[in-house]
Amino acid sequence: MTSLAQPLKAVLLDWAGTTVDYGSRAPTQVFVEIFRRQGIDITVAEARGPMGRGKREHIAAVANSPRIADLWQQQFGHAPTEAEIDAMYHEFLPLQMETLAKMGSDVLPGIPRAIAELRERGLRIGSTTGYTRALMSVVAPLAAQGGYAPEVIICSDDVPVGRPAPWMNFLAAQRLGVYPMSSVLVVDDTMVGIEAAVNSGAIAVAVTRTGNALGLSAVEVADLSPTVLQSRLAEIGDEFRSSGAQYIIPSVAELPDLVRKMTGQV
Repeated sequence: MTSLAQPLKAVLLDWAGTTVDYGSRAPTQVFVEIFRRQGIDITVAEARGPMGRGKREHIAAVANSPRIADLWQQQFGHAPTEAEIDAMYHEFLPLQMETLAKMGSDVLPGIPRAIAELRERGLRIGSTTGYTRALMSVVAPLAAQGGYAPEVIICSDDVPVGRPAPWMNFLAAQRLGVYPMSSVLVVDDTMVGIEAAVNSGAIAVAVTRTGNALGLSAVEVADLSPTVLQSRLAEIGDEFRSSGAQYIIPSVAELPDLVRKMTGQV
């Protein structure tokens, strides 16, 4: 366990795969669809690769990955242009909003109770997301109906550059009025989110079971044998540690237990 330099003051939580949308499936299927509309089939793994980044950056990262860039060259006779990426991004936004209204905004099991316990401990609750403000206008009200409403929501278009830059974390902490960043837990289910936590000087907590790295629905997770599940979660945990995660939890539902251990109140 990493020793704490000072008392914890706040928690900054990611959204899809961390507090809503078990398996972070809503954005994945939209990324696959917008590339399909260009005549290019990308895999779910390729769609998930840059998860956590701002959505235009995400599309650009997929389009410029070696395999997809080669397919793009074959299809269009040139590398992906900024104008083409912009066009896909503008097509992505309404399709993602439509998808989020149908799925992807359900609060994960145990989240309302966990957040209530953290608040009882005096911790402020903020959030950051790779979604834009327009997309969060769909997600946030539905999540609130499900019992989850952080004090602060910072979106990818609120800052000049999204993850892995630290700016969303800095802005969320500023809006909450908390510092230093070493008194803040940043909780995320993506590698780039953990990198952003490290870059901001916060305590990085990675989520394995409910997030993008495992990428399965609650039903699909339940269908796995305990041995297979634990093996996969262990591998994911190792990857997160290599990205700088200081703590690993299966779900934010277990975050209060982690905080108790961190503060010596087991």
